[in-house]
Order: sequence, then C-alpha cells, then structure tokens
Amino acid sequence: MTTTTTTPRRIVIKLGTNVLTAGTDHLHRPRMVELVRQIAEARAQGVEVVLVSSGAVAAGRERLQFPPRRKDLPFKQLLAAVGQSRLMHIYEQIFDLYSIPVAQTLLTREDLRDRHRYLNARNTLLACLLHGVLPIINENDVVEVDEIRLGDNDTLSALVANLVDADLLLILSDIEGLYSADPRRDPQATLIPEVRAIDDAIYALAGGSNTRGTGGMTTKIHAADLATHSGTAVVITSGATPGVLGRVLNGERLGTRFPAIASRLESRKRWVLAETARRSRVIADQGAARALTEGGKSLLPAGVVGVEGDFERGQKIRIYNSDGQEL
Repeated sequence: MTTTTTTPRRIVIKLGTNVLTAGTDHLHRPRMVELVRQIAEARAQGVEVVLVSSGAVAAGRERLQFPPRRKDLPFKQLLAAVGQSRLMHIYEQIFDLYSIPVAQTLLTREDLRDRHRYLNARNTLLACLLHGVLPIINENDVVEVDEIRLGDNDTLSALVANLVDADLLLILSDIEGLYSADPRRDPQATLIPEVRAIDDAIYALAGGSNTRGTGGMTTKIHAADLATHSGTAVVITSGATPGVLGRVLNGERLGTRFPAIASRLESRKRWVLAETARRSRVIADQGAARALTEGGKSLLPAGVVGVEGDFERGQKIRIYNSDGQEL
C-alpha cells in the first residue's frame, strides 16, 4: 500500500449512475447510504465536500416503472424531470440522518461559459460551503439541448472542481481506474496507478460509454485533463471499494491518480480553462510563441501556421508551438 501525507481540504466527488445503481436498473439505497456515511465522516474531519451526482434519469425510469429505453432527447428530459426531485428527496433523507443540510444546484454549459453566470455559480457554491451546506450538483438535463450540453457529469465535475478551487476531484465509477487495456475483455490488462501527462496515447486506452450512464473512460480522462490543468488533482477509482473516500483522503493509492500539472491560478485564468476544446488547437510559429510566453502579447493571424479540429466562435481553444508543445 502506497500513501501520501497531505489531506485535501476541499474535494469534489462525482458519483456515476452505475455507482448509484450498483449495476442494477434502480437506485441502490444501501450503496447510497454507505457513500453518504463516508461523506459525513470526511466532513467531520474538516473536509469540505461538493457532490456531483448522476442518477436523475435512472430515478425517473424507476418512478415510471421502467418504460422501454429510448434515445431521443425529449424522452430523456422527461425522465430527468421526473427523477431529479426524486433523487434529491432520497439524498435529503439520507443526509438528514447525519444532520447535513443539502442544496440542489442544476448547471448548464451556458452557466459556465458566461463570465457573470460563472461567478454567480461560484459565489453560491462557496456560500454553501461557508455555511456548512453540502451542494449536490447535476447537469440541467431538463432544459439542455445538444448545442449546449456539457455531455456528461464527468466533464461537469471537472468544471465544478475548477469553480470551487478544489484540491481533489474524486471520480467514483464502476471500474477501478485506467487500465492498459479493457479489463472486461483482456485478462492481461493492468491498472495504471498514476498518469502524469494526458496525451493521445492515454486517450487511446479509453473505451466507449457504459451501459446505464452517459460517460465512459474517455470522458473521465477528459475531465482529468481539464481539472489537472487548473490545479486540481484527480483520482478515478471504484465506488464499490469499501471505505473508498476515507482511504483516498488518507493518501492510500487507489485507482488511477492524475497529479495537478498547474499551480493554483487566479480566477479569470481558471474561468478561461473551464471549457477548452481539447481536440481543437491552433499552432503558432516560433515568433508568435515567444511573443505569447515571454512578451505577454496576443496571438495575431500572421503567427498562426496551422489549425486542427473544429470549434465555434467564442470557444476557448489551446495553442501549441510548431514542436507540439502546449503554450
């Protein structure tokens, strides 16, 4: 067992649908009670916790007695509308056993893209923590459309970690972490305990989406990429591991750890990093790269020697030099 010594003071925990259902078709109350118990213990030790929870669609499906699965967006929004209040009611009941007040927060990409709304969301979440209220956050599936979807709660959890200056983002999944191959297909696959740099080779190790949730390992790596760039360490591990939260907080190396690759950034830089299109990039020549990194200058069209991927007007993208190094 390998341990570290520094205990995070503020963490964001992301609970996926497969964790909350324990692999079934309905919310698994004993699993939820156990996870809440662990969160209560962490709070009693002085750790501030923000919870990003999936499960609204699963709760809605359960409430409507498991209608046939459909992929169209309006039906999913119906399930989310029915299930969101049910999910929060269950959380409120369980957290109330430990006298922990909770607050529901629904976010969309537009809330984090707009500077004023980003700051408002940040102020609300920090006020919750200041007053001992545990925020429970979910993407606002009821009003989302394809053009503004965050895509999954993995990405949302990374943006929330950025929003509240979290020390650690703990993504609890139905798999132990990142493997050298798909462990469900390859018995020789081995767990990768630490990833210091996220590149195309790391993305290539990820598989597709899971059965009940919207995310997969690819979205978790993307979340780790976003979070580590803004100064937050990330751990991806199984939510079924006994005492997982306390063990991670005590420094035990469970799952796959992604150390932060940037020091704490000031607020505006964190906002800029909150939504970057990883698959899209602008490549600057040597003179432009030097002007950006050494002179504090802006990037002009004359300094652009290449563009890769797609992005929209107003979207934040990453800039690289001609050697492939991110600036």
